[in-house]
Amino acid sequence: MSKAVIFDMDGVICHTNPFHSKAFKIFFEKRNLFPTEEDFAAHMYGKNNGYILSHFLGRKIEGEELLMLEDEKESLFREIYKPNVEPISGFMDFFKGIRSIGLKTGVATSAPFANLELIAGHLDLFPHLESALASEHVQKHKPDPEVYLKTAKNLSFDPSDCLVFEDSFSGVMAAKNAGMKVVGVLSTHDKKDLPPCEAYISSYFEISPADVVQLLS
Repeated sequence: MSKAVIFDMDGVICHTNPFHSKAFKIFFEKRNLFPTEEDFAAHMYGKNNGYILSHFLGRKIEGEELLMLEDEKESLFREIYKPNVEPISGFMDFFKGIRSIGLKTGVATSAPFANLELIAGHLDLFPHLESALASEHVQKHKPDPEVYLKTAKNLSFDPSDCLVFEDSFSGVMAAKNAGMKVVGVLSTHDKKDLPPCEAYISSYFEISPADVVQLLS
């Protein structure tokens, strides 16, 4: 079947958000800032580091400073997460299932490529991906559709032939803005917190390769 499935990474392939929270807590505590879990839910999950750091530090963080602070925080995250890399329930079997029926696959994340290397490397996904894009590969971040449009191009598919798995408001918007169909993964948000999707899942046991074919037809 000549269609494609594209996955966001954080909250879609792995439950990384609790570990991002930990890393950000350590990062902000060093600066005498103590965001709550509510603050993170509103201003971290699904957002890019430029937005997150600017919001919590209370000023525009960009250019060299952004690269430096982002590297500090993401290095903390990788250190904390490395011994804990684990896919969301049912993901690996589902992934193998969609590959076995000939669907092309890609990953499109707002995280740095080093995080993608850690996770996709650990789960041995790279040999089975036709596209793997991270924050370094785009000028504009989600909800801008750039990362999804570039992924479609890498996969040589029209956006309308792509189904995206996303867990955040900005991520779903990015996929929708690209003209793609979306499955909302309810790992970090409730259905009511996401824009309307074609389907919703809490784990990959709730969806089959046949369902994907149906959604793409």
